[in-house]
Amino acid sequence: MTIANYIKQLLSYEEYSFSLDELIRNLDKTETAIKSELSRLIAKNEIVNLRKSFYLIITPRYSLLQKLPIQLYCEKLFKYLNRHYYLALFSAAKFHGASHQQVQRDYVITEKPKYNNISKNRVDIRFFTTSNWTYKNIQIKKSDAGIYKVSSPALTIVDLVHHQTKLGGINRILAVIEELAEELSELDLAELLEWYPNKSTLQRFGFLLEELGINKNCQELLFLNLKTTNFFPVLLSPNSNEKPGSVSNRWKVAVNVKLESDL
Repeated sequence: MTIANYIKQLLSYEEYSFSLDELIRNLDKTETAIKSELSRLIAKNEIVNLRKSFYLIITPRYSLLQKLPIQLYCEKLFKYLNRHYYLALFSAAKFHGASHQQVQRDYVITEKPKYNNISKNRVDIRFFTTSNWTYKNIQIKKSDAGIYKVSSPALTIVDLVHHQTKLGGINRILAVIEELAEELSELDLAELLEWYPNKSTLQRFGFLLEELGINKNCQELLFLNLKTTNFFPVLLSPNSNEKPGSVSNRWKVAVNVKLESDL
């Protein structure tokens, strides 16, 4: 069987990716012959070598884009890499209907150590890590190719707030948070508060909900959680050269940037 025929077989049951190991196991060919055939398919833009001998199948539907939607291959990719993951930040926001930021890049959070970002052809994936891996607040959704994992609205918001400086600042994420907050449930937030360790991020989260005038029940849930232990003044936008100073709101958030939502 040729690799092209094997790819047709994969596509017949909605699989859009494969690894070199998989080909070696399933095809009666030498590794050299397989690699030679893979090179020809890459040259014809029929496949993309994504990472570590893992390939994406570029079907006619996606041939102009030269990339696949990440939900069609992320589960198989991270099983191959043997790493926990979830689609996060702007990517997760899009799956929850908050598509204000039309970003072409995909965002993934994994366990440490961090992967290098991928920028290949038109595939653009940015990786972030967390040292507090949990199975909570991670939702399983279905695509044509099977399941994929996405952060819940609560986890998506705190990840956006936590990584704001790497994402273009608070005002770039503000409209997305505003849209996500409409999807935020008390159940989702209560689950997050059982384990989420970054108190300063929770303070900023509560402050933003109050400023935006959204979801009062979740505001109170956040504040009750913060009140169970001491919490201290923080800057709305983290800045190593600046101290919070005195604050005049219950969240103890010093507003060091003018909020401008473009919703």
